[in-house]
Amino acid sequence: MPKNNASRKAAPNEKMIELRIRLWTNNISETAGEIIPKHAWDSGMIYMQRNASHGIEPKKPKPFHSLMGLTASIEKVLINHGVQLRQSRTTRKYFETEN
Repeated sequence: MPKNNASRKAAPNEKMIELRIRLWTNNISETAGEIIPKHAWDSGMIYMQRNASHGIEPKKPKPFHSLMGLTASIEKVLINHGVQLRQSRTTRKYFETEN
C-alpha cells in the first residue's frame, strides 16, 4: 500500500470523503413512537463514512448539541480520522501569504 501522502487510484464512488449528519427526531411528537414529518431537533450526530480508497474506517461518531456546535464536531471527526483539509481558492484569498 502506498504511503499516506502518495496518490493512488480510487473507485468512482470512493473519490470523495463523506460525512453523514443525522438529526434527532425523538420526543417532538406528543404521541410516543410517532414523528412529525420534516421536523427535527437542531442536534444530532456526525458519522464518518467508510472509504477503502482513502483508508477510512469509521470510528465513534461525535454528537453536536446545536447548529453552532456542528462545525466543531465536524472538525473533531475529521481530526480523529486523520483527514487533512487543504484551503480552497476561495478560502485562500482571505489569508495573507509571505513571499
